[in-house]
Amino acid sequence: MTVTLEPKTEPPQTESRRRWLLPSLAAIAVVLTLLSAGYIDFAPAALVDGLEDVQRLLGRMLPPRVDDTGRIVSLAFDTLLMAVLGTVLAAIVSVPLAFLAARNTTPHPIVYSVARAIITFCRAMPDLLFAVLFVRALGIGVLPGILALALHSIGMLGKLFADAIEEADSGPREAVRATGVGYVREMINAVVAQVVPAWIAAFVYRIDINLRMSVVLGFVGAGGIGFALQDALRGLIYPRALGIVLVILAIIAAMELAAILLRRMLLVPSAAGPARDRAMKMGASAVLIVTTIASFVVLELDPRSLFTWIGPSIEVFGRMVPPDFSSLGADLVDATVQTIAIGIVATAIGIVLSIPVGILAARNVTPHPVVYWLARSWILLVRAVPELILAVVFVAALGLGPVAGTCALAIGSVGFLGKLVADAVEEIDSGPLEAVSSVGGGWWNKIVNAVVPQAVPSIVGSSLYLLDVNIRTSTILGIVGAGGIGFLLFESIRTLNFDVAGAIVLVIFVVVYAVERISGWIRSLLV
Repeated sequence: MTVTLEPKTEPPQTESRRRWLLPSLAAIAVVLTLLSAGYIDFAPAALVDGLEDVQRLLGRMLPPRVDDTGRIVSLAFDTLLMAVLGTVLAAIVSVPLAFLAARNTTPHPIVYSVARAIITFCRAMPDLLFAVLFVRALGIGVLPGILALALHSIGMLGKLFADAIEEADSGPREAVRATGVGYVREMINAVVAQVVPAWIAAFVYRIDINLRMSVVLGFVGAGGIGFALQDALRGLIYPRALGIVLVILAIIAAMELAAILLRRMLLVPSAAGPARDRAMKMGASAVLIVTTIASFVVLELDPRSLFTWIGPSIEVFGRMVPPDFSSLGADLVDATVQTIAIGIVATAIGIVLSIPVGILAARNVTPHPVVYWLARSWILLVRAVPELILAVVFVAALGLGPVAGTCALAIGSVGFLGKLVADAVEEIDSGPLEAVSSVGGGWWNKIVNAVVPQAVPSIVGSSLYLLDVNIRTSTILGIVGAGGIGFLLFESIRTLNFDVAGAIVLVIFVVVYAVERISGWIRSLLV
């Protein structure tokens, strides 16, 4: 028996807008995907063939082995400390920057615009791109990696911190201001107390993200376990490479579980009362402080280097101005279009693969607990592998070019979008599901008539965000030979053509910023 239910009631303007916007987006997406696939010569069978080639490559990697265990463990520990220290430094800078970038706390509109511009620039520039430039300025080591993670993290933490401040209740501020205290006391007593939970959640989530990124910084000489993985792949020692990848997977999976426990411990009120909550927060703060101090000791990092890097970096960055667009000519245009095409095709494939997995991984609609855990495990496994590592594997299996990069991003998208889809489905109104069940509707009936109509706006918004992320990531895939503009950038820096690198960096920024703005605008139309 088929039952059709109307989705939740929406304002007339929003409902009318979605009626024409969603079909229009779908049509545009199909056209862009076909054009992009044609541009990079990506056939639908390429992903299937790619998986078969990867399977054969994995056969050559078995059994995995971890040689020089002491060195691998040391590099893995360095990677974790780099992620923590980079996030801490970003948070320290992001707190004052957020107050300047929030409309309700900034001292002047010009200050607001400058602060937002800094946050946008840090977010638009990929962290691996920062790492490449810092390695050239400061040399091989962990400092370039830490600085790259910190600068890129400012883009996310600064925005989330500022957004939390803008959403704070103005009542406490007015009450504190009435006592005659100054601006700083007003911010600390009335604003910080409200936004700390949101800041903690963003900080923990950012450590999780930075750990994933820090494992591949070694590919450009910026420290961490990625350096050992690159050595193994260059030497075609595939069993050793797989062993290192498994170590990386274990670290990231453990960190994700630790992040989940931390968020619950710090953000969910304890049944034991406020005293225990305060004790846990103080304990977590103490552990973070000790870990930060230990990072300087273990990584053999001079604290003064956090300030002395500015001079050499300005010297290298200054050589990128004025940018030279003429040397590459048509190659720059081709690489830019190729980068966008990789992101579009990978996103389209990722959407097709992620939606079924996400629905099966939603606890409220999954057909069986075993299916739920299998789907969630697959999402966790894919999320644990950074896209650059997937790109390295596909390049080794398929050869150089954009097809390898597209396959890597498409598979990586399942972990990213699959989780968002699952979370969106778990948050839908249960009323329509119960209505379908009450009239004898089956599982497919529930999905088609109760789940999809409610989840579509969220899925579309998440898909646009995935496109933003994939195009940002595709700009650096060329570093490992997976197509796009990253190869030209890496070569220009390697050959000391910094003016050419400046042109490429500017193009990357414009592309990523434009995609981010367009995606944000479309998402706003869906709300």
